[in-house]
Parts: sequence; C-alpha cells; structure tokens
Amino acid sequence: MSAPAVQPFRELTRKAAAELVGTAFLVCAVVGSGVMATQLTDDVGLQLLCNSLATGGALVALILTLQPVSAAFNPVVTAVEAALGGVSWRDAGVYAVAQVVGGIVGAVVANLMFDLDAVAWSTHDRTGTGVWIGEVVATLGLVLVVFGGIRSGRTETLAFGVAGYIVAGYWFTSSTSVANPAVAVARTFTDTFSGIAPSSAPMFILMQVVGGALGLLLVRFLWPHTTARPQES
Repeated sequence: MSAPAVQPFRELTRKAAAELVGTAFLVCAVVGSGVMATQLTDDVGLQLLCNSLATGGALVALILTLQPVSAAFNPVVTAVEAALGGVSWRDAGVYAVAQVVGGIVGAVVANLMFDLDAVAWSTHDRTGTGVWIGEVVATLGLVLVVFGGIRSGRTETLAFGVAGYIVAGYWFTSSTSVANPAVAVARTFTDTFSGIAPSSAPMFILMQVVGGALGLLLVRFLWPHTTARPQES
C-alpha cells in the first residue's frame, strides 16, 4: 500500500482550521451545557442527562457540517486514520495540534460565556482503575463506530453513529466517555461540572491511546479493506 499524499499547504490549512473550529465548538458544548445544567438543577443525574444530550446534538451538527472538509475532532481518531493510511502522519500531527488548540479555545469561551474566569484549573479528580478501564472501553468503541462506518461505506451515517455512541457512553462508562485527548486537555481549563483535574488528565490520555490502539487492531481484523477518507471533498 502506497503512503498517503501530503496535503498542499493551503488544503492542509483549510482542514486544520475545520478541526480547530469543530473541536472548539464541541468542547464549548460540553463545558457550557455542564455549567447550564448545574445552574438549572441540583439533580446530578439530570445534569448528566442535559450534558450528554447537548454534546450529542452538537456532534451531529458539527460532523454533518464539517465532514466535507475535515471532522475528526479527536487526535486518537486522527492517529488511527493515519495508521490505516487515510492521511499522512505529518498532516495528522498538524490536525492533532489544531484539535488541542481548538479544545482549549472552546473551554475558555465557555467559561467566559458564563462569567467565569477565562482559565480556572479544574479541581475535579477523576481517577481509579474503574475510570481508566472506562476510558479504554469508551475510546475503543468510538474507534469501532467511526471506522466501521467508514470501511463499510456508510459515511453518511457517521454523525449519528458517533453522537449516539458518545451520548450512551456518558452513561455506560465509568469515565463518562471522554474518549478524546484534545477534550481531556481542554477540560482541565474549567473548574465546572465537566472539568478534569490536570493531575487526572495524563492517565485519561494514556488510556485513550490504549483504547485507540486496541480499536485499530480490531478494525483491521473486522474490516480488512481500506476506503477513501470520508472528510475529503
């Protein structure tokens, strides 16, 4: 299999911008809906329901809108795509940086929308073996949903599949299914409902990498044939 072509600078910039903007809006939805939920109710279960539904709705809208340009919004998904030959590693690195920067921008904007400090480091410790296993499961499942749709030729369903899985993951995983290193980093910047303490973030990211690697192996086994990158216009 030949190596994927490196994108020309202008095209790379356009796609990186889409990744930055999309990840920013995604994190803004995650953080902002968490703040709004805690302002409206003291019921933690209802807060999580509001947070998960808002995140799922944002994912559907963002993927449908930006998929013709680039709509991974997740360094693990981008890395798996590179490992499968869908994008060059150089381009994947650029996208990952854009995703992390976009996530931080989204967290800062969400803080400011609710009259909070632009940056307030989270004090929400999220740790323990169960949480770490939850992140492996969450990320592995996300990789299966994304690349199962791509490699079976059903890219038009990706927005709904990904959003549905993440909404469900809020509830069936112990970690509430972060499944995204860019989002994990961004959530350290907010001391709100969705925040993750900086000391907890490295283990989240490590478990996401483990889940992504396991997902890659399973994708290769279940869907051995490659297909074109779905974000390309």
